[in-house]
Amino acid sequence: MPPQNYQKQLDTLISQLDGRTPRLLLHSCCAPCSSYCIEYLSQYFSITILYYNPNISPEEEFFKRAAEQQRLVSEMSLKNPVSVVVDSYDPTEFYSAVKGFEHIPEGGERCFICYRLRLKRAAKYAAEHGFDYFCSTLSISPLKNAAKLNEIGAELSEIYKTSHLPSDFKKRGGYLRSIELSKEHGLYRQNYCGCVFSKKEAEQRNKPE
Repeated sequence: MPPQNYQKQLDTLISQLDGRTPRLLLHSCCAPCSSYCIEYLSQYFSITILYYNPNISPEEEFFKRAAEQQRLVSEMSLKNPVSVVVDSYDPTEFYSAVKGFEHIPEGGERCFICYRLRLKRAAKYAAEHGFDYFCSTLSISPLKNAAKLNEIGAELSEIYKTSHLPSDFKKRGGYLRSIELSKEHGLYRQNYCGCVFSKKEAEQRNKPE
């Protein structure tokens, strides 16, 4: 079975909006990753960003990224409104979810569990607050598995009876545009995904020979 083109699916969905501006609950991992997603999607949707990331370590990193997320939204000139919800920070949610997978390399099953943890919160929040769609900025990263993210999103949409927005934001130069926007706004760009395991892997990669 050929890989699905999630960008094409999103294009089709947008073309069928007929002037409507649906409400989108957009999970965000950080301001840099969200930058292009906001610029692009705010043309068509009224967006609430859900900053829910219990995987982030240490606590200071969580709040630093949250502050950058809020600053970015306050600085961007956007067609439709964008607001930010900073969710509670409880790292035990993450550690409980990935217990037994601590030594799996980044990009494997531990990351998929983390995808599900955060997308589940987004789907639940979207359903409880009457959003038309939910999705995550995570697919903008070249290191994230867009097919897995969309698969999980589709499963959760069935469970919570809310629509998942198909997406692969790295397409059409989305990742490169996020780098440009990060420079324009002077955003803090971290060198690891967020969790203590990815931080250790980044430190190993960056060790001098």
